[in-house]
Amino acid sequence: MPPYFYLAIVLIILISGFRVAQEYQRGVVFRLGRFAGLRGPGLYWIIPLGIDRAVTIDIRTRTVSAESQETITRDSVTVKLNAVLWFRVTDPAKSVIAVADAPSAVYQLALTSLRNSIGRHDLDEVLQERDKINILLKDNIADLTTRWGVEIERFEMKDVELPAAMQEVMAMQAQAIREKRARIIKAEAELEASKKLGEAAQQMANNPVAVELRRMQMVTEVGAESNSTTILMIPSDFVALTNTLSDYLRKKNHEAG
Repeated sequence: MPPYFYLAIVLIILISGFRVAQEYQRGVVFRLGRFAGLRGPGLYWIIPLGIDRAVTIDIRTRTVSAESQETITRDSVTVKLNAVLWFRVTDPAKSVIAVADAPSAVYQLALTSLRNSIGRHDLDEVLQERDKINILLKDNIADLTTRWGVEIERFEMKDVELPAAMQEVMAMQAQAIREKRARIIKAEAELEASKKLGEAAQQMANNPVAVELRRMQMVTEVGAESNSTTILMIPSDFVALTNTLSDYLRKKNHEAG
């Protein structure tokens, strides 16, 4: 065979060793089974014929929606949870060497952590303290995933589904709380009104003229509301009013003199 034929074979073999890694990818290279380093992004070359082997790793942030998980809270309430996990590979070499199928391992670890964390909290805490539980969820798996070259960015509960019976119980509880608040507000208003009425009664007791003027004001108000109403004032009312006004005026004249 002509020499250029062998040269062409050599060139094909050499060209077959070229690889291209995108900006968001890294190539983990193994040489005869031993870790030889990272390559990329861009164009790089490995020794062909099986001497070098490159594993391409995506280092972008991944979003994984955790399937609906049925678990039991600390106070024995069965709930269904949906969660969302955000993670990314920070050490491509570890993500290949330390664990097989890093994304799947992180996902399964997240599901286990979710069930365990909910089991350590009451239902009220799960519903009212989501931010606190989300931080605990992230912290529970962050240390282990770091050994795999994976960083957990966020791990949060998305939905909490309660049984129908529990929803009815919580609705009744919420209604009872609202009625309690309404009664407390009404009682406080009545207490405040009674205090004001007591103060008004005390002032009127010390000033008889004010009592008579209040009576006349009430008569005027009743007459203004309904013109068909007939109001009768017995003579004793006029006498009492006259005497009170006379005593009051006499007292004022005496004080002025």
